[in-house]
Amino acid sequence: MKPLVDLEGKRGLVVGIANEQSIAAGCAAAFAQCGARLAATYLNEKAKGWVEPVAQRLGAEWLAPCDVREPGQLEALFDEVKRKWGGLDFLLHSIAFAPREDLHGRVVDSSAEGFAVAMDVSCHSFLRMAKLAEPLMADGGCLLCVTFYGSERVVEHYNLMGPVKAALESATRYVAAELGPRGIRAHAISPGPIATRATSGIERFDALLERAASEVPGGRPVDVEDVGALAAFLVSDAAKRITGTIIPVDGGQHLIA
Repeated sequence: MKPLVDLEGKRGLVVGIANEQSIAAGCAAAFAQCGARLAATYLNEKAKGWVEPVAQRLGAEWLAPCDVREPGQLEALFDEVKRKWGGLDFLLHSIAFAPREDLHGRVVDSSAEGFAVAMDVSCHSFLRMAKLAEPLMADGGCLLCVTFYGSERVVEHYNLMGPVKAALESATRYVAAELGPRGIRAHAISPGPIATRATSGIERFDALLERAASEVPGGRPVDVEDVGALAAFLVSDAAKRITGTIIPVDGGQHLIA
C-alpha cells in the first residue's frame, strides 16, 4: 500500500523561498520528502543566490524569477510551467510585502499607495496565481497560501498586514468556492510566530516569539517543518475532500485568550 501522504509524480510550484529558514522552504522540503516534483521561484538576481542552494538541495527541477510587481513576469512563470510540465498539481503562495513606513505605522495612518502595494503583493497576487493555475489543473489540484492570526486579532506591531491577511483569508474561501467545481481546492495555512527573513521586518517580533513560547499548550513553538507537514497533507489526495479552510498550525496558541 502507498503511504497516506503520497505526492509521487505530483508537480508543485513553490513561490516564496527566501532562504533555508523560510516557511516556503520548509513546505518544499516536505513536498520533496513525499515524492513531489518541484519548481521554485526567486524574487530577483540578488535573491537567487539564497534560493538556488535550497532548490538544488531539494531536487527542484527548475527555477524561475517571479516578482509579482513586474508586468508580465507572473504570466511568463505560468507559461514556463505549461511548457516544461504541461500541467500543475499544486501551488504554494508564500509571499507578502508592505512598505516599511506603512508597516511600522498605525493602520489608520497607512497611505493609500502603501495599502494598495501591500494588498497587491500579499493578496491579489494569490488570486492572479489561482487564475493562471486553473487551466493547468485539468485534473484538479490544490492552492495554498500563508496567513497569520493577526488577521483576526490585533497583534502589536503587525499593523497593516492584519487587514491584508484578513483579505487573503477571505479570498481563499472565494477561490475554493469558485474553482471547486473544477476539482481545485484552496487553503490558507496559519502558522504561529516563526523567525524568518520576512518577519524580521516586523518590529519587536522577538517579543512575539517569546510570548508564543510561553503560551502554547504543548510548550514548544512551531517551526517550518511543522508547517511543511501540514502543507504536504493538504496537497495530497488524502485531503481531497477538504477545501476552503484557514488552518492554524501553532501548537494550540489560538486556543489561548
